[in-house]
Amino acid sequence: MSGLEHKLKLAGPKKLLALDGGGIRGALTIEILAGIEAKLRSELGQPGLLLSDYFDYIAGTSTGAIIAACLSWGMSTAEVREFYEKNGETMFDEASLLKRATVYKYEDRNLAEKLKEIFVEDNGELATLGTKKLGTLLMLVMRNADTDSPWWVSNNPFAKYNLPERRKPPHEDCNLDLPLWRLIRASTAAPVFFPSESIQLGKRKFDFVDGGVTPHNNPAFQLFIMATAEAYRLCWPSGEDRMLIVSCGTGASPDTDVGLLGRHHGYQATHIPNHLMFAALNEQDMLCRVFGKCLAGAPLDREVGNLIGAAGPVSPKLFTYMRYNAILTRDGLDELGQPGIDPEEVRKLDSVKHIRKLQAIGQAVAAQQVDMMHFKGFL
Repeated sequence: MSGLEHKLKLAGPKKLLALDGGGIRGALTIEILAGIEAKLRSELGQPGLLLSDYFDYIAGTSTGAIIAACLSWGMSTAEVREFYEKNGETMFDEASLLKRATVYKYEDRNLAEKLKEIFVEDNGELATLGTKKLGTLLMLVMRNADTDSPWWVSNNPFAKYNLPERRKPPHEDCNLDLPLWRLIRASTAAPVFFPSESIQLGKRKFDFVDGGVTPHNNPAFQLFIMATAEAYRLCWPSGEDRMLIVSCGTGASPDTDVGLLGRHHGYQATHIPNHLMFAALNEQDMLCRVFGKCLAGAPLDREVGNLIGAAGPVSPKLFTYMRYNAILTRDGLDELGQPGIDPEEVRKLDSVKHIRKLQAIGQAVAAQQVDMMHFKGFL
């Protein structure tokens, strides 16, 4: 029995992990996760524990999709960190001058090759979404550019498009047969930064772009829906003591110097993904804090605050929720004890030269925000 099959048979509380998009700022997320991993190992007395041992369902968008898939694959946070340190710069492989001027900034071939090196079966074949080597349920977020719709692809064996009959005529479009590396690459195909990814699904081919340009750059609330809604046929029970959702960000940057329109009111294309992601992650975060029992999270705005302990439209709440993230402003970094880091150095999605600073920020978040008391009842 695979790790995923074992998890699907287990009763008891379900533990979900959602990871934001944000380019190389995923290095920040990895350090938050490393803090969670280390504290769980200590609390549970299991020095070799992996996050795939603890969590039942992991979701990710864009860079979060890479991290989510690596964790579900059975990698430790140290191994995921090493992947980003070794390959971060090569993943942002500068495109030709013509392409940079008219289409996108970076080529995708280096990232594609690295993903193909990791996600392979023991027999050397490229793994599909239905591989038994994934130790958790996995959900990846992308946008189908041909249908103009968000796509949430999961290895949930009960989902409609994952059923065995989808392999037979006239369908022949079972999602579980899609190459895992290609789905991850599709989720990272940020417009302006990277080219789209084409995927053959049955008799049709679709172009996919980054899930960060959907409302689900923070996939936390969509993950809850996919775990509980009847349409997805998993139907896990909700409740404060029955479901835990941990959401990790890549750093919020709400006050970039040049706004969406730029200083001269001409669109600054490279700023668009960052603005879209910031807006989307805030909405998902607020939904989780309103419908879930929020135990951790920075203030959302001056009106609603952090909503920790706040009443909402349902009582009791539908799940327990924590949001761990950094605010990449001068004040936010000072509060994390990082006065020597310039916010401008760590805000950009392609700040590969400042990966060590992103790691330092993530480590500070883990030290200040992650508390095993938040996990009480789910240990």
